[in-house]
Amino acid sequence: MTGSRKGLLVVVSGPSGVGKGTILERLLTCRKDCVFSISATTRAPRPGEIDGQHYYFLPPETFNDWIEQDRFLEWNQVHSAYYGTPREFVERTRAQGRHVVLDVDVKGGLEVMTAEPDCVSIFLAPPDLEALRWRLRHRGTESAEQIAGRLLVARSELKHMDRYAYTIVNDEIDRAEAQLEAVLEAEMARTVRVIADGQVQALFRPEPEPILPKPPGP
Repeated sequence: MTGSRKGLLVVVSGPSGVGKGTILERLLTCRKDCVFSISATTRAPRPGEIDGQHYYFLPPETFNDWIEQDRFLEWNQVHSAYYGTPREFVERTRAQGRHVVLDVDVKGGLEVMTAEPDCVSIFLAPPDLEALRWRLRHRGTESAEQIAGRLLVARSELKHMDRYAYTIVNDEIDRAEAQLEAVLEAEMARTVRVIADGQVQALFRPEPEPILPKPPGP
């Protein structure tokens, strides 16, 4: 991909436990043209976290100012902290020709689709709810009550799947990752993007006037 090409904004949503983190980690490892979006948050840094690398750590007052200044593509409150996707990072990175990948919930995904209609929206779905229940149970991080709550949220999120341009069913991780990469390649080959990026500009240049031979002298 040349530097003149604008990168994609890739929005990935799906229920908790569907495998978004694993698939996106693999994508970012093998695709150096993809960058994970750095979110802003009002929570305190955890040990080892670096401002501007893992998150933009903002005081609540600054976060509220950014909301007022429309500096977020989307934002949300999670428990007592706020999280948001800074618009400037996304725009700067895409202008450099790299794809920006967002891992957001359905609410955030719908907000980004409204703010950036040219984004590539992808819903990552489980093959069925029993498979999702099994994954949640076997990762061993939540109680039975918490798993039941996540499954209720998953049912609600699945109702919005038709709002996304693509749906990838994660029944086998290698296939799901390959489908995700195929979506990126197909989107970069869309005619509207190829024309906007100037790749075929030479095809539409006017042909030079032919050079006619000089008539013979008297």
